[in-house]
Amino acid sequence: MMWSKIKLKLSLFILFAIINLAITSNFEDTSDGDFAEFENFEAEDEVVIESDPIQESSVEKEKPTAFLSDDDLEIVVDNDDSEFEHFHDVEEFEGFEEAKEEKLAPSEPKITITNVPIHLRANWDSYWLEILMIAGLVVYFVNFAMGKSKNSKIANVWLQTHRSLLEDNFSLVGDDPTSIERGEKPGFIKESENVFTLWCSGRTCCEGMLVELKLIKRQDLVAIIAGIIKPVLDQIHIKVTMNKEDMDTFVFCVASKKTAVHFSKEMADINVYCPERKMGEKFNIPTSFNVMSEIAEATSSMLDSKLTAVLNKFGEMIDYIHFSDQFTGPKQTEDTGSLKLPETEKVLLFGFNLKLKGKSLEAAMKEIEPLMVMVFYFIEKIKRYRLSKEGKSKADKNRQRVEELFLKSTHQARAEAAAAKREEKRRLEKERIMAEEDPDRQRRWEEKENKRQAKKRAPKMKQLKVKAM
Repeated sequence: MMWSKIKLKLSLFILFAIINLAITSNFEDTSDGDFAEFENFEAEDEVVIESDPIQESSVEKEKPTAFLSDDDLEIVVDNDDSEFEHFHDVEEFEGFEEAKEEKLAPSEPKITITNVPIHLRANWDSYWLEILMIAGLVVYFVNFAMGKSKNSKIANVWLQTHRSLLEDNFSLVGDDPTSIERGEKPGFIKESENVFTLWCSGRTCCEGMLVELKLIKRQDLVAIIAGIIKPVLDQIHIKVTMNKEDMDTFVFCVASKKTAVHFSKEMADINVYCPERKMGEKFNIPTSFNVMSEIAEATSSMLDSKLTAVLNKFGEMIDYIHFSDQFTGPKQTEDTGSLKLPETEKVLLFGFNLKLKGKSLEAAMKEIEPLMVMVFYFIEKIKRYRLSKEGKSKADKNRQRVEELFLKSTHQARAEAAAAKREEKRRLEKERIMAEEDPDRQRRWEEKENKRQAKKRAPKMKQLKVKAM
């Protein structure tokens, strides 16, 4: 009986010790886990605060940790990552990254990323305007070089073809000093890329001859395009300045219809002395020409058989032939207010067209050689030609009439100019007298000036003469 009680107490003690040992080991294992659970719960609450409202509502519905079962506690205790969750807290290290960047900013180099455009070959359509402009400039400069070279070649070929003829008639052909310095024969002077001039002198009966080649503006692309719409021709203009005593007084012109209309309106001598345009049929020349002449006998003398034959054969190459002893150039406008008749020249003017299409330059220049021979023919003819007494009298009357009309039209202007000149003379005289220290002379001059002014203001009276009975 006693042994059984002792045995019972011993078994209870062992059981109690086992239970106590189990409980103690349980608390040691879960002591840190319990705090970690609460920390996890707080971290979850903090994260939930910044989460969406839907997550917040789901967290509120969860059971507190105190009411979790032992299995749930074991699961929480086994989660070792919960101890480092505070490192993932967004607000825990707020501003840390910015401060770190500020410290590292000075030492770190700045990297500039360049936006590389799409390759040119894949985007040709975006550059069509630039391509068009570059192509236009290339075409313009290529045309400029070719046109400039072509015009220079035409001038040189013309001079080579006619140099012997010019040297036979003039002692000096060309006055280009640059050519003389280079040891070359003088040639054309280039006024522009399409205008060349040649001066010839050293001949009896004339002061000299100026040859001007006015070619198409082949160097100008715009002019070429305009020439397609309104065609123009290469031209040669020749001006022979005659001596005063080697040409008589008359005005004569034969020109194509278009040029004749222009001359009758713009050229002063033709507009004044022979404004009437007569058809070429009356003079046995092509109908494409008009004749304008001051003296009838000069017309018959100039339109001789040689000139008529040249006009019929080379009609397309002749633009005008103009002889005048009253040449002053284009008509002056009334705005110029000139009080004197312009200076006149005795000149022979010729205008020829160059036909270069479908021919070589040498062949085209050979075709115009008879026209150059005609120029020297008329220089000699004008030197010998003299009007009859009736023709000379008529020409002198025409010139006197023109001078009287000019003086009449400018009478008022000349009177005003003379009055202004007299007033200026009196003003200078007054300043000179007032500058002198002579009161008597100044007084006498003032009295004289007052009398003149009084006489000027007095009414003018006409004196009538009555014959005695």
